[in-house]
Amino acid sequence: MAVFSLRNNHRRRYVILFLSLACFIIYRHFRGPTGKIRINRSVGLGVNSSQFTLGGEPFRILGGSLHYFRLPRAYWKDRMVKMKACGLNTLTVDVPWSLHQPEKGELRFHGGLDIEAFLHLAAEVGLWVILRPGPYIGSDLDLGGLPSWLLRDREMMLRTTYPGFIAAVNVYFDKLIPKVVPFQFKKGGPIIAVQVENKYGSHARDANYMLFIKEALQERGISEVLLTSDDHKGLKYGGVIGALRTLNLQKMNPDDIKYLETVQPNSPVLVMELWTGRCDGWGGLHHSFPAEDLIAVVREVLRRGMSINLYMFYGGTNFGFMNGALAYPSYKSLVTSYDYDAPLSEAGDYTPKYHLLRDLLSNFNKEILPEMPGLHWKEEYETAILFQHLSLWDALPYTHEPFKSQFPVNMENLPVNNGNGQAYGYTLYETTITRGGSLKSGSNIQDRALVFVNQTFIGIFHHRNLELAVPDGKGKRTLSLLVENCGRVHHSKDMDDQRKGIVGDILLNHTPLTDFTIYSLDMTSGFIDSLYRAPWKSVTNKPSFPGFFQGRLFVNGYPSDTFMKLPGWSKGVVFINGQNIGRYWDAGPQQALFLPGPFLNSGMNQVIVFEEAEADFKVQFEDSPDLGMTVDI
Repeated sequence: MAVFSLRNNHRRRYVILFLSLACFIIYRHFRGPTGKIRINRSVGLGVNSSQFTLGGEPFRILGGSLHYFRLPRAYWKDRMVKMKACGLNTLTVDVPWSLHQPEKGELRFHGGLDIEAFLHLAAEVGLWVILRPGPYIGSDLDLGGLPSWLLRDREMMLRTTYPGFIAAVNVYFDKLIPKVVPFQFKKGGPIIAVQVENKYGSHARDANYMLFIKEALQERGISEVLLTSDDHKGLKYGGVIGALRTLNLQKMNPDDIKYLETVQPNSPVLVMELWTGRCDGWGGLHHSFPAEDLIAVVREVLRRGMSINLYMFYGGTNFGFMNGALAYPSYKSLVTSYDYDAPLSEAGDYTPKYHLLRDLLSNFNKEILPEMPGLHWKEEYETAILFQHLSLWDALPYTHEPFKSQFPVNMENLPVNNGNGQAYGYTLYETTITRGGSLKSGSNIQDRALVFVNQTFIGIFHHRNLELAVPDGKGKRTLSLLVENCGRVHHSKDMDDQRKGIVGDILLNHTPLTDFTIYSLDMTSGFIDSLYRAPWKSVTNKPSFPGFFQGRLFVNGYPSDTFMKLPGWSKGVVFINGQNIGRYWDAGPQQALFLPGPFLNSGMNQVIVFEEAEADFKVQFEDSPDLGMTVDI
């Protein structure tokens, strides 16, 4: 009898343990991102009082921005879980039109651009979402995330109700919005708010534009609360009836809050973009916003009962040529890193900002936060020796068919890519000259050109150098201008004028040059693939420039994150396994390019570097970043 009683006790314990475990699993599976089992999904984000509500309950937005297009898909969940572990409850995400629709007839929503998979993952992790679908998103992207083929129309007026622009927006929204509609809060998804355009108050060229975008979203099924986002100066002209105005800032100024409350009384206050740092431009310094200063602003926002979104919580990387550029006080293109001095570094590492923010939000939420996930290993791989060389001139027969034109044609209007023109990269313009003299570019080189006579380098055109001396010579000679799109301005009233390449006459002794042969060198993966057939040669002591250099990186075992350094090189682009990792430039500040492990293969990896002027023939791989000399904001 004693044995039977003992077995029954064991059975009861096992049953209780099993039921407890089952209840916990059911709770974790069915709870919403707020941690509650029951959420009133018929009532979305409420904005009709001084505080937000969600599902009819008081709610504080504690958000952070994360861009799926600035990190490998394999790392999406890692960054989200780290966001959750910091105490945030909301993820804000921008949708880049330029990447989703690189050509008029093609929309891409697969691989690293699978917005539906990203939203599914946010819901799985337990984060609410504020969606910023544009069409203009800014985000320090080339042309603010607008596709360059819009500029093929010489009369184009971006971010207005100009017929050509709204027709393109309608096509894009017809594809994008139906994909995100099922993810809205009232439909059981994570999206609690949708932003109408971005920072339109500082642009404000068309009084009807914001209403058009608002109605375009609603007509396609967006039913959650709408937001607009502006700084102090833009608040007056950036709003639209039926959308909550939100504020952007970096340092707390009570006048900003008072003005917002004057413009929009009896409404909750959301700092939509609290800038955690700043982007960097080539030739400048790496910007840092001290952690103590950021935490002081966040603490004050919370003390005032306001909601907040950190831009950026995780910045990431401007892979390829997606970086934008600053227009003022003078043109400056942005670096490849988008680390942004954010709480999570470019490689997803915790920073002092992260730890201080986590401590602050843990005390504010009065709850134990999830454990911080482990970090990805960084590897210092063996140096890759680049032992093969291909000059630019030898590569030309293996690129796009050249185009002949009496006058220069800008990138966007070249007859390539199925009539969509060239978006990024370099364009080579060649013509014949019979004499030397003064070569003047005016403002018609956008943005930077290496100039050659019979493939011999003679100088550089850029925004501050508009004249070169062409040496005298006998007979006909070939004048070549290799023009680089360094990045279109992402935020200014000059956006309509962001055509690249040669955009007007180039004068030799006051006479316009004519009869050009034009090569499109867009540096895409397809472009790099085409070079496999080219006659690569062993590197000599004096290879010709510009040129491509090729070598191998061996990875033993599972690939890890690493950072590429190119000391002894000048300026160019790095490709790993055919993928454009981004630009490097000895002008700094950035000294190392982030190379995520998911971009590498176990075993042999191809490394190709396109270099403009000087090469050391090897690429170093280190286990720590180097963003250059730092200056505090």
